[in-house]
Amino acid sequence: MNLIKLAQEYADEDKARTLLESMRWPHGPVCAHCKNDGNGKPISKLEPKPGSKAAVRKGVYFCGACRKQFTVTVGTVFEGSHIPINKWVMAMFIFCSSKKSISSNQLHRMLGVTYKTAWFMTHRIRFAMSDDLKRSLKGTVEVDETFVGGKGDLKTKSRRQTPVVALVERGGKMRIAVVANVTQKNLGAVLNECVSKDAVVNTDEHGAYRNPLKHWKAHHRVVHSRKEYTRRNPDGSVASVNYCESFFSLLKRAVVGAWHHVSREHLPKYANEFAFRWNTRGDTDGERMEKFAGLIEGKRLTYRQAV
Repeated sequence: MNLIKLAQEYADEDKARTLLESMRWPHGPVCAHCKNDGNGKPISKLEPKPGSKAAVRKGVYFCGACRKQFTVTVGTVFEGSHIPINKWVMAMFIFCSSKKSISSNQLHRMLGVTYKTAWFMTHRIRFAMSDDLKRSLKGTVEVDETFVGGKGDLKTKSRRQTPVVALVERGGKMRIAVVANVTQKNLGAVLNECVSKDAVVNTDEHGAYRNPLKHWKAHHRVVHSRKEYTRRNPDGSVASVNYCESFFSLLKRAVVGAWHHVSREHLPKYANEFAFRWNTRGDTDGERMEKFAGLIEGKRLTYRQAV
């Protein structure tokens, strides 16, 4: 799957709907209301009867279990949207394939929608990309923090900076957290939520990690102030936070090159977007889009909530 193929083969609304259905329901439609998959009570697609003048909306299914109607967008982040599905599919692919993200203004020009519509679309997509990883990170886990924003007057810089904590399991997934400030209490809460106590945690020399990480299996520190970025330990393991630094470099390039400004309120969604692409970095753009389609269920974001 690439952008040319998507534009050529799925520009039609019906074909785009069929594509979204195949990605969300690879084994057949599932009722959005009662989760009936058709194995017990049948699920039928509503079609107009021959000779009938009554209109039937395209893509509507009827569940024999709960006796309710549903479409592929019901129960997802796209529910209630009047934007054509082919434009949603295009926006999904653009987001999943843009390594350093894309601005709402750029999307508004590419899809031919208003800026307000594009802004709401981007926030719905980012909301759907939020972390669904339930298990704690294990093995060797790198933890580091950075500050996003803060350009301008040095006197008020700290007021505009927002701390972002990245937690990366080597050879596995990562999780992201936006905190109010970098303190032992906040970092300890993030570690308790995201990292298994049996993990070996790597950090830099920041003092706020020392006390919380006394309860973990091991804590390895690299001292950046001494120009130490990677260290081989006596047990043969390597101490570093280079994966976190790599993630932060991508995130900050998006702020400079695409978004220009991110408010503290919306930063978690922007950070989740990058965490999703990081966790699927080994996939093709088409495979990443399919995984994203599996995340849209059960997430609803209204315009009032977004603003």
